[in-house]
Amino acid sequence: MDIRDELMEHVPRLRRYARALLNNRELADDLVQDTIERALSRTGMFEAGTDLRAWLFTIMHNVFVNQVRKASARAEHVHFDDDVTRDGAFAVSGNQIHSLEVRDLDFALQRLPAEQREVVLLVGLEEMSYAEVAIAIDIPVGTVMSRLSRGRERLRALMAGTQSGAKLKVVR
Repeated sequence: MDIRDELMEHVPRLRRYARALLNNRELADDLVQDTIERALSRTGMFEAGTDLRAWLFTIMHNVFVNQVRKASARAEHVHFDDDVTRDGAFAVSGNQIHSLEVRDLDFALQRLPAEQREVVLLVGLEEMSYAEVAIAIDIPVGTVMSRLSRGRERLRALMAGTQSGAKLKVVR
């Protein structure tokens, strides 16, 4: 199988991780596209017999870090006009418990520092080993374990509402 075909098999995982990391579908899709573009332009750098998934997540991590650095230099303004929004535009179906739990988890994940969120998502969502995560984001395994531990603890506190100054949204 050609490396390009193998690469395409990992797109759903890359997309899922990017969406969880960024909490924005368009930005996540852009991140995946930038990652695939970079990987395709550097297929000669991939060592046959090594873990393609880890290589792709390494590329995504590097692209993400570069984008965060660039974004910190500029801010985006989003305008919301109450007069244009129609009634019921934000209506939610009657079975909300699951979606509220997912929303609360996503809200809590977004409150984690980027370094902790990245490790929590790679281990928890992508089921990568500590060693794979360490290789993918170029940090020692001990740092992975530390960030994961702190991230999980903060997530627990956020979900329980015990994290000071970071209570989850209350739906009434």
